[in-house]
Amino acid sequence: LQLAESGGGLVRPGGSLRLSCVGSEFTFKYFNIAWFRRAGGQAREGVAYMDDSGRVMYSDSVKGRFTISRDNDKNTAYLQMTNLKSEDTGIYYCASTGADYPNLWYRERLFDNWGQGTQVTVAS
Repeated sequence: LQLAESGGGLVRPGGSLRLSCVGSEFTFKYFNIAWFRRAGGQAREGVAYMDDSGRVMYSDSVKGRFTISRDNDKNTAYLQMTNLKSEDTGIYYCASTGADYPNLWYRERLFDNWGQGTQVTVAS
């Protein structure tokens, strides 16, 4: 499964963006999907997760501001980001896994397919 993100850009604090992640195969619907981000020289951080049944998880830093969703008919996952802050700046990646460990969703090693990333910059 190949993944491709889009929708990043420059936005002011308090603004919104919606990221998209398109999967290359019809089997997309069977995969668990997550969004990660990397800020500066830091390690990738898990932001949001949705499994194939629709169960969702969020990091504490984005809970209440970000919403993950998916449209399996379009092989696409989304990350709706609202009330953006400067600390949300980074490269955002979508990732997929067939493994089912929801309590470990934030761990990079759980995911074996990654997109190329899309840059999100929050600045005035």
